[in-house]
Amino acid sequence: MSLNQILLIGNVGRDAELRYTANGAAVANFSLAVNRRYQARDEVREETEWFNVAAWERQAEWVSDRVKRGTRVFVDGRLSTREYTSASGETRISLDVNARRVVPLSPRQSNAEGERESFTQRDDGATQSVSEATTPSQYSAPDSASQTDELENLPW
Repeated sequence: MSLNQILLIGNVGRDAELRYTANGAAVANFSLAVNRRYQARDEVREETEWFNVAAWERQAEWVSDRVKRGTRVFVDGRLSTREYTSASGETRISLDVNARRVVPLSPRQSNAEGERESFTQRDDGATQSVSEATTPSQYSAPDSASQTDELENLPW
């Protein structure tokens, strides 16, 4: 048995960009910044990891409409590698995330009934709309870097 899954919570670095493949499949790409704070001697340091995220089909169209720079999102996906040639001619490898599920955690992404909508990419390639009831505490952004606050905002 094998497992390839990554769970991320972070802030979108650039608006989702929607494109279509040669065979007509929609794909939306966006970058995601995931921060980590830690104590090093007498100072608090912060490092940021950047991820390239791709959403496919109906989820891609949904993401392109709703995922904008600064939006806090939860991404459930799988890692994949991609080889490319840089501008300087060097061969490089990129580690990308193929999103199975994207859930906005920012309050402006919720509808009037207090539900948060997302699309889930199923294993068979189809997508399904998912609405989740939320509580007012889930609407508020974390007021500190506390991991406890972030755990309360998870969509499950």
